[in-house]
Amino acid sequence: MTGKADFTQEEWDLILEGPPSAGIIVATAQRGGTFRESFAIGRAYVEARKQHGDSELLDEIVAAKPERDHTRYHSAEELKQAGLQHLRDAVGVLERKATPEEVGDYRRFILNLADKVANAHREGGEQVSDSERAAVDEISASLGAPDS
Repeated sequence: MTGKADFTQEEWDLILEGPPSAGIIVATAQRGGTFRESFAIGRAYVEARKQHGDSELLDEIVAAKPERDHTRYHSAEELKQAGLQHLRDAVGVLERKATPEEVGDYRRFILNLADKVANAHREGGEQVSDSERAAVDEISASLGAPDS
């Protein structure tokens, strides 16, 4: 099993940045509902902590407090592009050092989190807006998810 000790601090920080980055990408895809969407990020972590699966790696990821300084970006587009790059980089690190199952667990956790954020607030009569759906699709593609 792979765990935090198998990564440099820089690699570990990158891996930890992935989930909250995905949540913020979806939350900023459409104006409105940011409070509910932020709450959905926290709820995804709580639910993942309760599951305590077979993945030591995922358990360590969700045990860490989700932190990400998104204030350093000048626009939602800049934040999105940086977040998508963080996801690609994190998956690259995991593919080199973790098992394929652990990489899949990481991808599923992030996509589940992104879906929860997208579904957190009804906008324009729809549960998930077109821009949120597009953001989830971009996240999936950045993760190299098999369904993308």
